Amino acid sequence: MQKLDILTIVGIVLGAGLVIFGILEQAEIGAFINVSGLMIVVGGSTGAMLINFQLDQAKQVLKVLKQVVFEKVQDLASLRQQFVDLAQKARREGLLALEDDLETIDDPFLRNGLQMVIDGFEPDSIRDIMETEIQTLEKRHQLGQNMFRTWGNLSPAFGMVGTLIGLVQMLGQLEDPDAIGPGMAVALLTTFYGMLMANLLFNPIAGKLAIRSELEVARKEAIVDALLALQAGVNPRILQEKLKAYLSPQEREEAEEKKESREEAGASEEAMA
Repeated sequence: MQKLDILTIVGIVLGAGLVIFGILEQAEIGAFINVSGLMIVVGGSTGAMLINFQLDQAKQVLKVLKQVVFEKVQDLASLRQQFVDLAQKARREGLLALEDDLETIDDPFLRNGLQMVIDGFEPDSIRDIMETEIQTLEKRHQLGQNMFRTWGNLSPAFGMVGTLIGLVQMLGQLEDPDAIGPGMAVALLTTFYGMLMANLLFNPIAGKLAIRSELEVARKEAIVDALLALQAGVNPRILQEKLKAYLSPQEREEAEEKKESREEAGASEEAMA
């Protein structure tokens, strides 16, 4: 399940809004708009980024941007409870009985792992296969991060290129005072554009992707540990405590509150009976 990442949108709007507000406090916004400078920074950095990567990798830019705006929900508390239910069923009816639950699992990684458990794969084989998949996932995520990190490094560089172009134009027309202004505008504004794009967009996007990758990898590692514990016939209570280590302090508190609520509800039903 995915949800809109409001924080990313708020960050971009807030950052850009405050920069524009700071500009308007001292001058008109038109003084900071230079089409030539934008073309140098945006066009140059984009072209260099495309040279740096292969075609099939460059095509992933839009897909990666979608991952920045839409966050995949990593609900470890629900995953923990799901494994406890599976462990309880496995203790009652055996691992083969879990085959009926495969169709209800949306996560392909979890479904494939559970299928291997049901099929009787060796624990070492299951861990090796699933950890290889995790490593492949990390490499794909690193590619997206590297693309935007590279873009963030190139933007200020092309800002400096624009600065040099503007200075050359300005120095070549010192005898014409009217030409000095436009040349100086290109020189200064391209550096401004490059720094703004790198530090408000590209580098923060790379950082966000890195955090998302860490969360997804942590969830998949929890799944591997839980599946192997399930295969080994670990007590559901022990499995529950084992997976508790993957929860954040807030998720642990919420899980304890839900547990207390279930216990109170169960006690009420027993009292009424």
